[in-house]
Parts: sequence; C-alpha cells; structure tokens
Amino acid sequence: QLQASGGGLVQAGGSLRLSCAASGSIFRLTTVGWYRQAPGKQRELVASITSRGSTNYGDSVKGRFTISRDSAKNAVYLQMNSLKPEDTAVYYCNAEPYGSLPGSWGQGTLVTVSS
Repeated sequence: QLQASGGGLVQAGGSLRLSCAASGSIFRLTTVGWYRQAPGKQRELVASITSRGSTNYGDSVKGRFTISRDSAKNAVYLQMNSLKPEDTAVYYCNAEPYGSLPGSWGQGTLVTVSS
C-alpha cells in the first residue's frame, strides 16, 4: 500500500514537497516513481529512483524537482521547486513490480499552481 501526501495550492515560483509512504518490504527493493496526470492529458513520468538511488527525471522538471528516498522510513519524496502553472496535476507514486511481487500505485495527491 502506498500513501501519497503533500499536495496543495501554491503560487507560481513556489515549492512543495510530496511524500510517498509505503508498507511492506517491496518498497526498499524496487524502483519508485512519481507520475502526474493533468486534466485531458496522459499520465507521465515525473521522476524515478532505483533501490540504489539512481534517479531519472522528465525533461520538463529537470533542474527544478528532486526525488529522494529514505529506506529507514520506507518513504520516497519529491521536492518541487520553481513550480509553474503547467505543473498542475494529480501526482501519483508508483512502486514497480519486483520478482513475483506486484507493483502498486498510491491514491494521488493534487498539486495546483496558480499564476
């Protein structure tokens, strides 16, 4: 089970920090990603982090967003700086499948950036 939190309303140029907390051991073993879906658009990858800490970012957020993980707390974070109105979306965290263990999606948290 994944629990995403930290969304809210922020002005352009502001910052938010999203958290994804998990129960279960798969979280520490697999790649975790943040995705977002804006109204009328497809879900897209924002950032991901492997179990070893390697990161990957979507082109539109490079240099502004930072993904990190705290294995002791079984959590992954997304620090979002210099937010733009086009960052407005529902943000979801995802744990990829690992071996025979299925992947999982969190419930989503809404980020709204006003201009």
